[in-house]
Amino acid sequence: MRIEVVEKNCKASEKLLAVVNKKVTRLEKYFDEDALCSVYLKSENRLCKTEVTILYKGNMVRAEVTGKNFYDNIDNVLPKLEKQIYKHKGKLESKLKQGAFIDKQLFFKGSVEESGSAPVKVKTFDLTPMTVEEAIEQLDLLGHSFYIFQDAETGEVRVVYLRGNGDVGLLIPKKH
Repeated sequence: MRIEVVEKNCKASEKLLAVVNKKVTRLEKYFDEDALCSVYLKSENRLCKTEVTILYKGNMVRAEVTGKNFYDNIDNVLPKLEKQIYKHKGKLESKLKQGAFIDKQLFFKGSVEESGSAPVKVKTFDLTPMTVEEAIEQLDLLGHSFYIFQDAETGEVRVVYLRGNGDVGLLIPKKH
């Protein structure tokens, strides 16, 4: 597994980089060499945010933690990742390293209910043509974390969503 560390608004010490590499490397139990693990270290308003994203065979596992320092964050984010891996064990097992689930968990203790054939709730709705500003208004009025709408100018489907820092984001799908 390749590990890359990206720093934003901060500079990681050699000691921190060594700790991150040592702890994240333990996840190699689950992933082959072709997996890419990106560790994002961000400093935001006196808080430290750590995001770990693992890309492997067309799939992705991601977790993030915000805390007072990066050392505690790495200790808290890895159990979240491992819990996700175990939760989706049935779907992932054929794509992860052979025998990955034979030994005990590395970071979290406890049981996880595997996600399997849980029923999917289907909801249909009409797309209303509107501007981004109107969609943001609807997002606020409904109190949801996202809102899907049809862009009045382009006719394309768009999504506005609440970001972790309280700002609003806009998703624009790209056709292949």
